Amino acid sequence: MKMDRTDPTRFFGFSRLSVVIPCYDEEKTLRKCVERVLEVADETLALEIIIVDDGSTDASLSIARALESEYAEIKVLSHDGNRGKGAALRTGFQAATGDFVAVQDADLEYDPMDLKRLLAPLIDGHADVVFGSRFLAAGPHRVLYFWHYLGNRFLTFVSNMFTDLNLTDMETCYKVFKREVIQGIEIREDRFGFEPEIVARVAQKGLRIYEMGISYYGRTYAEGKKIGARDGFRALYCILKYNAPRAPLPVQFLLYLFIGGLAALLNLLFFLVLTASGAGVNLSAPTAFAAAAFFNYVLCVRVLFHHETRRRAFRERASYWCVVALVCILDLFATRFFLHSGMGPAAAKILASGVGLAFNFAGRRYIVFPTNGR
Repeated sequence: MKMDRTDPTRFFGFSRLSVVIPCYDEEKTLRKCVERVLEVADETLALEIIIVDDGSTDASLSIARALESEYAEIKVLSHDGNRGKGAALRTGFQAATGDFVAVQDADLEYDPMDLKRLLAPLIDGHADVVFGSRFLAAGPHRVLYFWHYLGNRFLTFVSNMFTDLNLTDMETCYKVFKREVIQGIEIREDRFGFEPEIVARVAQKGLRIYEMGISYYGRTYAEGKKIGARDGFRALYCILKYNAPRAPLPVQFLLYLFIGGLAALLNLLFFLVLTASGAGVNLSAPTAFAAAAFFNYVLCVRVLFHHETRRRAFRERASYWCVVALVCILDLFATRFFLHSGMGPAAAKILASGVGLAFNFAGRRYIVFPTNGR
């Protein structure tokens, strides 16, 4: 017989928390995890637990179904195949009906009782989102991998640069939201890229974000830990992908310096090859510049201004090539000036490319993609 602990008539001024548990091959810990989450409920807090089985190959789904038959609070959803943590959370978030929504991994690395503390700023009306940090002082912390710790700190640092937040633990599992907030966010990442993506999304919405220390009972790979180096590289990619179009201006310029540096190197190589083949400066400089400009545009679209690009808009394409043409003319005159000053071809081209770099960024940032800044 199902145990129903969610009858609203039992509570006065209660809140309802939807806890989404993504699950993939967690038969050893799933039941214990769910039972510990159930203990969070009290006279002021009702629970809805949504287990999303993500194509488990062990007994996880059958355990989840058994729990669903035992407890009225539990709802089980499933994917036919393994689609990733982000996909499982997306499914769970859409099904949530509580006032607030929290993420709980099924592996027992986090203590569900910490959720009650994380809820406080939300219930009091101070926050829209609360993150639990493993790096702020609170509760016991298992000592594990140094390089994982360093990787988490590095990814958090890079994410903060792009979001202009001061989080201490971007990769934390414990993220608690107002339901209307998380259901109003489109999540695209299917795997562990969910973490940097959701941080980017809430930062761009200007939501009130709080952070609180939590306990952490990490596990080893032998005990079933799944995240790896590939997910770290994906997280870095997601930080760039979801933040670059709206990053603070200094960060955008630093990223453009990298893109512009690669384009300038290509410009130099093309110029040297053409001049070594006997082509004159009037042909070599514009040709090399045009090739580099195309390469620069591709990287700007794919990385720096990806989400704001209107690829079919004639005005955008026309404005881009007008900027290219103006900077190309500037590049030609600068190159000729430096050559006539007695410099060699390489030095002249490097200096001319440096002059054009600032004009290139300004043209793209304020003319071609004028809506990207905050």
